[in-house]
Amino acid sequence: MPGGLVALLDDISVIARAAAASVDDVGVAASRAGAKAAGVVIDDAAVTPNYVTGLTPDRELPIIAKITRGSLKNKLLILLPAALLLSEFLPWAITPLLMMGGAYLSYEGAEKILERLGGAKHGETLEDPIDDPIAFEKARVGGAVRTDLILSAEIMAITLASVAAESLLARAAVLAIVGIGITVVVYGAVGIIVKMDDIGLHLARRSTPWVQRFGRALVHAMPHVLVALSAVGTVAMLWVGGGIILHGLTGLGVHGPEHVVESVRHSVQAATGALGGVLGWLAYAALSAMVGLVLGALIAVLLHSVHLVRGTHEKAA
Repeated sequence: MPGGLVALLDDISVIARAAAASVDDVGVAASRAGAKAAGVVIDDAAVTPNYVTGLTPDRELPIIAKITRGSLKNKLLILLPAALLLSEFLPWAITPLLMMGGAYLSYEGAEKILERLGGAKHGETLEDPIDDPIAFEKARVGGAVRTDLILSAEIMAITLASVAAESLLARAAVLAIVGIGITVVVYGAVGIIVKMDDIGLHLARRSTPWVQRFGRALVHAMPHVLVALSAVGTVAMLWVGGGIILHGLTGLGVHGPEHVVESVRHSVQAATGALGGVLGWLAYAALSAMVGLVLGALIAVLLHSVHLVRGTHEKAA
C-alpha cells in the first residue's frame, strides 16, 4: 500500500511538473507572438482615436469601452475559434481570408483620402448635421469594431504562425493571452490619449505654476495630436492592408511584388548607415501603403461605379 501511494504521489509530481512546464511554454510563446504582432498593435492604436475625434468629451470613454468589448468579442468569440479550426482543417484558407481583410482595410483608407481630396462623402460625418446622435454613435462604434476585426485577424494570424508547432490547447491559450493583453494595452493607451486634454485642464487648475503651464500646453496640443493621429490612422490602414496583400501574394506563390519592396528596403538600409533599420522600415511601410492606396482606390472607384449604375437604373425604373 505505501508503495502504491508513493507511486501515485510520484505520478502526480510528474504531471505537476509537466503542467508547470506547459504553462511556462505558453508564457514564452505568448511573449514571442506578442512581440511579433507589435507592429499591428501600433497600427491599431493609431486607427482607433479616429473614431472618437470631435465627439463630446463625455462620450469618448463610453465609446472606447464599447469598442473594447467589441474587440474582445472579435478576438475570443470569433477569431480564436476560427483560427484554431482553420489551422486544424483548412490551413490553406487563412491566407485568402487575410487578403480579403487587407483589401477591406485598403478600401477604408483610400476612401478616407478620396473624401479629403474632395470626393463625395458616404454616410454621416462629423461635418454633417447629426439628426440621431445615438444612431450616429452606434455607426461609429460599428465601424471601429469592423476595422478592429481586420487588424485583430492580422494579430491572431501572426500569433498563430508563431505557435504553429504547439499543441491545440497551447495554441488556444497563447491566442487568448495575446488577444486579451493586446486589447487591454491598445484601448488603455487610446483612452489615455483621448482624455489627455481633460488631464491637461485639470493640471492647469493646480496651484503650481509649472504644472499649470504644462497643463495648458497639453490642452492646446491635444487637438493637433488627435488630428495627426487621425491621419496616421488612415495611413496605417493603407500600410497594414498593403502589407497583408504583399505577404498574401507571396504565400500564394506570387513573389515578385514583395521581392521588389524588400529589395528597396534593403537598398535603403544599406545606403543609410546607422539609421538604416528605421529608414528601411519606413521605406517598406511607404511602399506597402502605396500598394494599399492603389488597390483601395480601385475598389472604391469600382464600388462607386456600381452604386451609380444601380442608382441610375432605379431612377429609370
